Amino acid sequence: MTKDYYNVLGVDRKATKEDIKKAFRKLAHKYHPDKGGTDEAKFKEITEAYSVLSDDKKRREYDAYGQAFAGGSGPAGGNPFGGFDFNDMFRNGNFEFSTEGGPAFGGDFGDIFGDIFSGRAARQQTPRGRDISIDLEIAFKDAIFGTTRNVLIAKVSTCDLCRGSGAKPGTELEKCSTCNGSGRVHETRNSILGQFTTVRVCSACEGSGKIPKEKCPECRGHGTRRKQEEVHIRIPSGIDNGEMIRMQGKGEAVKTGIAGDLYVKIHVKPHPQFRRDGGNLVMSLPVKLTDALLGTTVSIETLEGKALEVKIPPMKRAEELLRVGGKGIPLEGGRGDLIIRLEVALPQKLSGKARKVVDDLKSEGL
Repeated sequence: MTKDYYNVLGVDRKATKEDIKKAFRKLAHKYHPDKGGTDEAKFKEITEAYSVLSDDKKRREYDAYGQAFAGGSGPAGGNPFGGFDFNDMFRNGNFEFSTEGGPAFGGDFGDIFGDIFSGRAARQQTPRGRDISIDLEIAFKDAIFGTTRNVLIAKVSTCDLCRGSGAKPGTELEKCSTCNGSGRVHETRNSILGQFTTVRVCSACEGSGKIPKEKCPECRGHGTRRKQEEVHIRIPSGIDNGEMIRMQGKGEAVKTGIAGDLYVKIHVKPHPQFRRDGGNLVMSLPVKLTDALLGTTVSIETLEGKALEVKIPPMKRAEELLRVGGKGIPLEGGRGDLIIRLEVALPQKLSGKARKVVDDLKSEGL
């Protein structure tokens, strides 16, 4: 009887390769013996289904001829894998997976089984130090025009004495006897599916393949040590509250790879007079009633600390906006504007003379 591979994986016949891959991952984790599954036959069945449906050519032949095809030759009543016997694979298999490098058993199976055995995708990658993050509070003015800060950070850094080699200055490095200079160690174990080999970074040489004849007295052969390091941070103009600055290679160091990154989260202190609105600066300015009626000129102190003469025309409403071009936040190719929110300030108390003037205005219909 022809097996319905789509039904085995629980996917639709129009499923994409990614849908098929996700379905297989889920079922493989569920039925794999090392993950607590007990149904070896089911695990073989879903693996067989995935091998066919994940291959474009085999999937086309399967859709056209069902299970009875052999290597693209049409209906042949043969092995659905073109001569590759999955029973032999699981009975006599000897598979090698890398816990930090590329899978020795190729294709998506190496990637998927790498997830099952090592808990993460088994792709080749260079060892990398940890990323670290800090919070930095700056003044509103510094956020607008930019500034620099020197910050002292405690982190894992490259050893100054041996410069990351782990060896005592003046001594040599020799081949690691644990990994025979390869930097990786193979560990083999037996399971119900056969013999599996995992590859991990050698802990003796930390992946370098070499160990010092005499260890560095400062870092004890690790090539790195925890210490305080001063970091120079350049804060660009126009940065906003909550934004992050990424400093590549300023995170924690690692002996045989590249340093991680430093992430600086910026917190901007509020300003008593100004606030930002995109590329503009906004401020409020109370205007006396007489100035609102007749117009006036006022002097405003800008963020740069300079006096700015602003002409206020007679106001027509109790609140108006006055825009001063080029006095806002520095932007690429120019600056934003300064927006002044004019608000008429009504007197708290009127003298007799002032009341008489207001009464005269009232008689004029004002």
